[in-house]
Amino acid sequence: MEILLKKYVLKLKHAFGISRESYDYQDTLIISLSLNGKTGYGEATANSYYNITVEKMQQEITSVKKDIEKYHFTTPEDFHKWLTTKKLSNFSICALDLAANDLFGKLKNKPLYKIWDTTLDKYPVTNYTIGIASVEKMVEKMAEKPWPLYKIKLGTDNDIKIVQELRKHSDAIFRVDANCAWTAQQTIDNSKLLKELGVEFIEQPLKANDLKGYEKVKKESHLPIIADESCIVEEDVQKCAGSFDGINIKLTKCGGLTPALRMIKKAKKLGLKVMVGCMTESTVGISAIAQLLPQLDYVDMDGAMLLESDIATGVIIRENGKVVFPDIAGSGITLRV
Repeated sequence: MEILLKKYVLKLKHAFGISRESYDYQDTLIISLSLNGKTGYGEATANSYYNITVEKMQQEITSVKKDIEKYHFTTPEDFHKWLTTKKLSNFSICALDLAANDLFGKLKNKPLYKIWDTTLDKYPVTNYTIGIASVEKMVEKMAEKPWPLYKIKLGTDNDIKIVQELRKHSDAIFRVDANCAWTAQQTIDNSKLLKELGVEFIEQPLKANDLKGYEKVKKESHLPIIADESCIVEEDVQKCAGSFDGINIKLTKCGGLTPALRMIKKAKKLGLKVMVGCMTESTVGISAIAQLLPQLDYVDMDGAMLLESDIATGVIIRENGKVVFPDIAGSGITLRV
């Protein structure tokens, strides 16, 4: 296979604020894998919380570039298994795995969701994320993007007041994500008020390793609790079963579509709701997530919608939440620049 790596700096429409940071630009790595006249694309964004930079990913992948070029590609599953022996971060493996899956679908001339024996008869609508900012700015973002479902980032001293104010301006369903900023008792107390304000669920309110806190919250919360930072890799799914109502799978954190498919099956067997989330990826990463839609209860794939300009074409998300899939096979990605 031929492999190419390229760094992009994605400019956001607005500063994106969560409980621990705020940023205006997102660094991302795009990988292309080419074989027999077809090219697959993959993506992984940098992430300071997990100490991942594009430069680090480039160094890791470059160190095994010759091995990848010699690799006899047959299936994404075999390729992913081989990659896990190369001491790469899951972010690097994700970019390679997404490219391999896109390539595989293009070689087979089928979109991935069809290869996985699923249909688009029914799938969840993505939320649109409102990052932490002044209440006035958050209201302005909602007015700029009318949407049936918002994820509200929280983790301030005035979280309930923020949601109360936003509710005055929209009848949409709300989800809230505290990104580890609350205590167990805060979560329980907030859950009652948030339920009255039309919130659907709370995502990752406590620190990732506070499983005892989550056990208490699960028993006493008025809303379902979804794991994010507490569910990174496949082994975490079982750990979340007694402490959460569902999990949010991030492709970059778990290592791509291949392990995500296994996590989905395992979560469903354990009775957990399944969500897949994004990390402010371009349409390259979002189109990969979209292939999983028929298997999901919830989805957060608004990353490309938050960008000032995109670097690829692929799936298109319409104003009513409907997803338009391209005629191209695989994940349906074409790189623009």
